[in-house]
Amino acid sequence: MRVCPVCEEQRGHRTVWRKWGYPILRCSGCGLGSTDAAGFDPATYYTADYFTGKHRDGYGDYVGSQAVLRAEFAGIASHLKRHGAGDRILEVGSAYGYFLEAAIDAGFTTTGVEICTDAVSECRKRGLDAHAGIVTPEFLRERGPYDAIVMLDVIEHLPDPATTIAMLSASLKPGGLMTITTGNWSSALSTLTGSRWRLMTPPQHLYFYSRSTLTKLLANHGLKAVSLRAPWKRVPLGLMAYQVTRRLGLPWALPQWLSRIGVPANLFDAMRLTARKEPT
Repeated sequence: MRVCPVCEEQRGHRTVWRKWGYPILRCSGCGLGSTDAAGFDPATYYTADYFTGKHRDGYGDYVGSQAVLRAEFAGIASHLKRHGAGDRILEVGSAYGYFLEAAIDAGFTTTGVEICTDAVSECRKRGLDAHAGIVTPEFLRERGPYDAIVMLDVIEHLPDPATTIAMLSASLKPGGLMTITTGNWSSALSTLTGSRWRLMTPPQHLYFYSRSTLTKLLANHGLKAVSLRAPWKRVPLGLMAYQVTRRLGLPWALPQWLSRIGVPANLFDAMRLTARKEPT
């Protein structure tokens, strides 16, 4: 028995697969998926290597994809504007700061938190307000409250999502927004491909959410969904090629210019949830 972050109580978890040596579990109550990744140390995994194609999963050339990523992130900043987000935004998992820059261009004031120290150093060289480490109550008390909080393909990496969401919700102003993107474990593609699903990548992905489990997780902490979609994205062609070559067990040796080309893509197995903090 283990405590489910969505059910908020001890539940049975059965093993549905083993992937790359890690058991993949499903909660008997809500169906939340999780990786049994005892001994996994995020601080040693999310280094510059994660962004440069030196892990089994991650990014082939994140920095080389800057133009494509900033264009995609500009769309998310516009999405926040349309939903009435105020001035101050916190991004958790800000990587090399491309969303921070896109949000600044849209008129927001931004702060980022990122576990990869190399990425934070690059952000600071460009004058961005970026901080190394993970979010803590002390960090949020000193710098909050925020009008909006963003986690883009981050929540699946968090070892304790319930505690993190609780902290972040407490640092949101009433009426503030939280936008999260992540994979959808209950999507048709995930159901069809099973353990071969493209986002079934332990140990970096520790949790696997459906629409219902992600919505319930946020609702547990006073955040009511106002938008839940499977949006089209601009994806770097180099990232797509990198993921294909890795799945086939081939070496990553494709031309760098591929990362500068953005391709509209939607496999309908990823979701973007925006929730608003309800008044207390």
